Amino acid sequence: MSQSVLGSAGVAAQAGRRRTFAVISHPDAGKSTMTEALALHARVIGQAGAVHGKGDRRGVVSDWMAMEQERGISVTSAALQFSYRDTVINLLDTPGHADFSEDTYRVLTAVDSAVMLLDAAKGLEPQTLKLFEVCRQRGIPVMTFINKWDRPGLDALALMDEIEQRIGLRPTPLTWPVGIAGHFHGVVDRRTGVFTRMQRSPGGADLAIEEEMSAAEAAQQFGGDWDTANEELELLALSEADYDEKDFLAGRSTPVLFGAAVANLGVRQLLNVLLELAPAPSARPTVSGTDRPVDGTFSGFVFKIQANMNRTHRDQLAFVRVCSGRFERGMVVTHAGTGKPFTTKYAQQMFGQGRDTIDEAFPGDVIGLVNATALGIGDTLYAGDAVQFPPLPSFPPEHFAVVRTSDTSTFKRFRRGIEQLDGEGVVQVLRSEQRGDQAPVFAAVGPMQFEVATHRLEAEFGVKVQLDRLPYEVAARTDAAGREILRTEANVEVMTRVRDGALLAVFPHKWRMRTIAGRHPELRLD
Repeated sequence: MSQSVLGSAGVAAQAGRRRTFAVISHPDAGKSTMTEALALHARVIGQAGAVHGKGDRRGVVSDWMAMEQERGISVTSAALQFSYRDTVINLLDTPGHADFSEDTYRVLTAVDSAVMLLDAAKGLEPQTLKLFEVCRQRGIPVMTFINKWDRPGLDALALMDEIEQRIGLRPTPLTWPVGIAGHFHGVVDRRTGVFTRMQRSPGGADLAIEEEMSAAEAAQQFGGDWDTANEELELLALSEADYDEKDFLAGRSTPVLFGAAVANLGVRQLLNVLLELAPAPSARPTVSGTDRPVDGTFSGFVFKIQANMNRTHRDQLAFVRVCSGRFERGMVVTHAGTGKPFTTKYAQQMFGQGRDTIDEAFPGDVIGLVNATALGIGDTLYAGDAVQFPPLPSFPPEHFAVVRTSDTSTFKRFRRGIEQLDGEGVVQVLRSEQRGDQAPVFAAVGPMQFEVATHRLEAEFGVKVQLDRLPYEVAARTDAAGREILRTEANVEVMTRVRDGALLAVFPHKWRMRTIAGRHPELRLD
């Protein structure tokens, strides 16, 4: 059925059924575990892979890379689509290490809301603060899930104070724990007053055992813990910490829930709240200053490129967020950057590493276009009325290393691998006049990106490489005139970013950059 037959009302109705959100947090707060717990509660997997934590867990469906499974951390984002209660969930798991924050920020351009996990024992951590600020800047409503409440941790009210004081978001708890962290009995739904007792299932890999109890039953069984919880609930009521839809959508407040993802405690409540309160896809801003309505003709943008996700399909996948209209597999769309037609013959729906062919998609959905080598991160695709979405954020690199291979027989594969990693944004690839094409320079936001790049070159392309770190920590864009000026300065280089031809001046530290800039006021550095 084409969009003309479906009608704009039908497209808008389909968009209203979608919830597209990211799970974000500081490393080790449990993002991938939560991703899988949500899928378990939607009954799209039979048993959670995260059973006893990272040390002996089976593979998490969103952690498909060998390095992720070996280390128990996520180093790349993943997309999972599934249905729950007549709602289509597009869930994006984000990298679990600060070195891959650039990938996380790209994912945040493709979602309508976010779930922030806080470790009950650690509260707000540096990466958490950064991510909250990014969500605020992008206007992304944030729900907060206090995770690991089955382990010793901080006081619940103290965590609420920390959120409000350090982030400036008013916490509005929707559920409240009975029992301190480490002695978790269940939660009270603040909107209904219903208490749900929660117990971990045997082995912890299945749905939690839940039982609604009356206040009298809870008081008899949990005694002082029940009394303390009720005293805290009274304090929350007096402080007017109640959910307000306008404040939530405007980024002034954050609904809060409590639980433990690894034991599947409180996850059902989170999933239901996401369906009820998280915003559906809406009109998105364009570079022209107008908004593209969801019921317009098809449009979308590429927020991620990933190759070799499955060893049986050594191909490349472009992740596209559908922004408007109805996508139909095989439709010919326009590449906004080049104006050329692009055929979408091979379109797939992702579930971690797994994927299936899809015939249609609607606003909010994430689709994978196979072997779309003409596409790059940030590219816009459209049908009908022309549109261009804003470019995706990029971050100046702070780590630099020359990459070489000593085996000349693998040089073609080396070049192909370097091009692949650059296209995916795993690292930025620079060309240095001093070293030539045979020794490109990797530039990264964090040093673990180097580890991922070298691992993938060996695992996917059969190329062993050597990295030689360079003594630079600061990069700034310059121009041809700036390159000529900097040729006369010591301890500085100008390199060309292969992806877009931009000239980057790299310095050992900010002091050196400021000194040179002071001597050459005409020098462009930005």
